[in-house]
Amino acid sequence: MNNIFLLLAFISSNTIFSSCVQESANHDSKKSKSEEPLSTKINTMETAIFGAGCYWCVEAQFQLLEGVQSVKSGFSGGTVKNPSYKEVCTGTTGHAEVCQIVFDPAKISYAELLSVFWKTHDPTQVNGQGNDLGTQYRSVIFYVNETQKELAEKYKKELNASGAWDKPIVTEISPLTVFYPAEDYHQNYFNQNGNESYCQFVIQPKVEKFKKVFKEQLKH
Repeated sequence: MNNIFLLLAFISSNTIFSSCVQESANHDSKKSKSEEPLSTKINTMETAIFGAGCYWCVEAQFQLLEGVQSVKSGFSGGTVKNPSYKEVCTGTTGHAEVCQIVFDPAKISYAELLSVFWKTHDPTQVNGQGNDLGTQYRSVIFYVNETQKELAEKYKKELNASGAWDKPIVTEISPLTVFYPAEDYHQNYFNQNGNESYCQFVIQPKVEKFKKVFKEQLKH
């Protein structure tokens, strides 16, 4: 358990740059209408669902980890079926921007993913991360089974008790009901749009910090 308390100073910093909502307005929003089935495993893999602000940032970081097979950006936690990105940005759907992380538990555990999750964003900020503000950017864990629920709640309790942050952790821990993939242009966003301003000034610095902090856990 000591590992989860290491490098707690690694918190994503606020920026003066535009949010991912503004950046995405420049794209043609073609929506994939497929709905992901609720499943705790994909073949021999397992699934984690995390929300930690703009999903472009979350995706770009978790993609780098050894044992992570795929990361897909999408929405969960709301009441609107198959929402579009524009709908979610209104803040009225109840959905959060999340990433579906498919991983090999033989190479990286759910506990290790939780540790990465809490170290790469500010879990004390209510409904937002940095300048990305709104309920859609809330800190959230959607668990897919009781084991994930117990681990998430245990770690949250221990982190709060540790005094790692001077404010209480507000991360929501809720059961996953359904995951809706975001439009195609949101997928693998940083790797495909690295020259855009949001990528250059917001995501790139986070990725560089991530590589330094988690260098022993990166893909080779």
